[in-house]
Amino acid sequence: MSEGTITPEVRIKELEEALATETDRLQKLFAAYETQEKELVDAKAEIEVLEKEIIDREIEKESLESIIAEKDVRARELEMRATKSSKRVEHLEPELEKMEEKYSREKDRLGKVFGIAEELDNDLRLAVTEMKARDDWYVAHMQIFEDLNKAIKERYEMIERAVESERKSQHMSRVFTERMEEMVQARSEELAAEEAQAAEAEASTAAVEVIEEPSEPAEEAPVAEEAPADEPEASAEEDAPQESWGDGADPWASE
Repeated sequence: MSEGTITPEVRIKELEEALATETDRLQKLFAAYETQEKELVDAKAEIEVLEKEIIDREIEKESLESIIAEKDVRARELEMRATKSSKRVEHLEPELEKMEEKYSREKDRLGKVFGIAEELDNDLRLAVTEMKARDDWYVAHMQIFEDLNKAIKERYEMIERAVESERKSQHMSRVFTERMEEMVQARSEELAAEEAQAAEAEASTAAVEVIEEPSEPAEEAPVAEEAPADEPEASAEEDAPQESWGDGADPWASE
């Protein structure tokens, strides 16, 4: 199919296929890159471990060379002593037997010294091996000690926060109790004042009714029938103290 006959749909499909191919190729390249990066990190870690082992071996080698050098110096000193002793034997023949006896004793003592030196050398190598094993163990378990230290620190912080929260809770409880007691006391005082005002209003109303009863004529029966009409006025007088409370009225009173 020539370019003149390629429709936009076909072109779009070709571009999508090319895009999918490139995307797949890039994903494969990215996966290969991640694999190489991980291998590089592993190689660096292995190199660090090998460098540490090399350093430890160098230290051990220097220690052994120092011990060997010390042993050589002691051997030279002993050879010099032996040479001096032999020269002295040549010049002091009368004391040759005594010097031979001393030399044999010295030789035995030196043999013991060499045996002790070999034992010390073996002990030193064993100590170096144990120290290396101890250092490796510490490096392997160092994260555990750090996590344990962090956990202990977090535990103490949690305890401190819990104690502080408990203190705040107790303080808020005391403040709430004090506020409730103050509100109950204020409510009690308001109720007492209201009861006193109600008692005073009832007393004044009763006094007014007692004074007005003798003034009514006993012979007029219709006036007695009109008494219910006057009851709203008495109830208005009884309700007057309640209306005078205004803002001092109890907001919690039931309606």
